[in-house]
Amino acid sequence: MVVLDLRRLRFLRELEERGTLGAVAAALGYSPSAVSQQLALLEKDVGVRLFAKAGRGVRLTDAGRLLAGHARTILAAAEVAEADLKTFAGVRGTVRAGGLQSAARRLLVPAAAAVVASHPGVRPEIAELELEQALPDLRLGAVDVVIGDEYDGHPRPRPSGLRFAQLLAETVKVVLPAAHPLAAGGGPVPLEELRDAAWATSDPGTGHHAMVAGVCRSRGGFEPDLRHRSNDADVQLELVRRLGAVALLPVLTLPRHDDPALAVRDVAGPDLGRRLMVVTRAGTTTPAVAAFLAALTALCGDRGAQPADGGEAHGGVGEGVGHRPR
Repeated sequence: MVVLDLRRLRFLRELEERGTLGAVAAALGYSPSAVSQQLALLEKDVGVRLFAKAGRGVRLTDAGRLLAGHARTILAAAEVAEADLKTFAGVRGTVRAGGLQSAARRLLVPAAAAVVASHPGVRPEIAELELEQALPDLRLGAVDVVIGDEYDGHPRPRPSGLRFAQLLAETVKVVLPAAHPLAAGGGPVPLEELRDAAWATSDPGTGHHAMVAGVCRSRGGFEPDLRHRSNDADVQLELVRRLGAVALLPVLTLPRHDDPALAVRDVAGPDLGRRLMVVTRAGTTTPAVAAFLAALTALCGDRGAQPADGGEAHGGVGEGVGHRPR
């Protein structure tokens, strides 16, 4: 009779998901040799060849891919069983949450404080996460809650096995130096009048970078000079203050109080928006995670938040998670 070790099955699932022993080791906090050892023990447990050499690494054999598929089912069932048992222990346990810088600062940290105040048995762990890393970690159980974003006109994919729900919607503003001629009067700013400006944006490949470039082309009719790049909204704001750059930033990333060095204006034309999405694994939610999601929803209630119980996404492109600025 074969006895399957859940921990070793997780190593197998991680290898299928991440592709290399090094990536598995980095994700789980082990050395590559320790990962290799655990996978060798799993292969010994089942008595079937699960791996084959592929250059300097390994690949899954047909048997390995078959067992990896079963591992996903087994580990999901174990997670459901663990969640069901936790209902008898009340609202307690660890909640691992992460997201963009602005979401971590303005939403995740206050939600964690609210949960700890009402449920002392909950242990939140908050991290600022790159979404490219966060979603695979969420699917694999290393993270429980992720907050991401998407901009109007730039929907993001929704990987299967994850549940997406809109947490809040906000407006994107144009941010100018206070002395900029277009800042006078306080009215909406036509983007075509900023064709000669130096822009601050996030890194290429991010949703924010694509949004800035796309909006300048569609509304302004020009190719923007994306001169400055930072995934940190505070750095972008400093570029506006000190170097005279301009930026398009969501409300959540802006200073809470008036800054005499900055002019925050509407973009002329239709509203330009960003949506923050809360993402969890599809299936059973532990009481601790449910309490954390309830705190997030309550925190965003006055901003038009929606309950964090939207349906599971099944791939394709839709209203999913986007990118920076944070």
